[in-house]
Amino acid sequence: MKYLLLKHYRGGPEPVEGWTTMDRWTPDEVDAHIQFMRDFAAQLEENGELVSADAVSPDGTFVRHAGEGRPPVTDGPFAESKDLIAGWMIIDVDSWERALERAAQLSAAPGAGGQPICEWIEVRPFMSEPPSHDELAAL
Repeated sequence: MKYLLLKHYRGGPEPVEGWTTMDRWTPDEVDAHIQFMRDFAAQLEENGELVSADAVSPDGTFVRHAGEGRPPVTDGPFAESKDLIAGWMIIDVDSWERALERAAQLSAAPGAGGQPICEWIEVRPFMSEPPSHDELAAL
C-alpha cells in the first residue's frame, strides 16, 4: 500500500511548542535537518519502502480554467499550498501502522537547537482506483 507523507511549512492541526520556521534556524541547523532527510530517504530506499521524495519551492500560484484563453491566477488571500507544503515522501509499506511509524520517525527531524521538531506529518493513503459516486457521497 502506498502512502503520501506531507511535510508542512507551518505546523499542523495544533501548534508544536517551540516550533519555528526553517528561515529562523542557523545554517548548521538547516544542514543537520537536510542531512536527516537524506539519511531517512536512504534508509527507506534500502528497506524498499521509498517510492519518491521531493522538497518543493515556496514559489507558486493557483490557476484554474475561466474560459478560453484567460486562466485567472491568484496569489491569495487564502492559505495556499506554497505556504503549506514543504515536501513529500511517497512510501510503499505493508500497513497503515507502518506508515504511521515511518511518519513519526520523519517528524523527529532535527530543527532549532538540534532538537527534534516534532512536526505534524500528514499521512494519506493512495487510492487503488477512483471512488464511486456512492463513496464520494458518503464523505
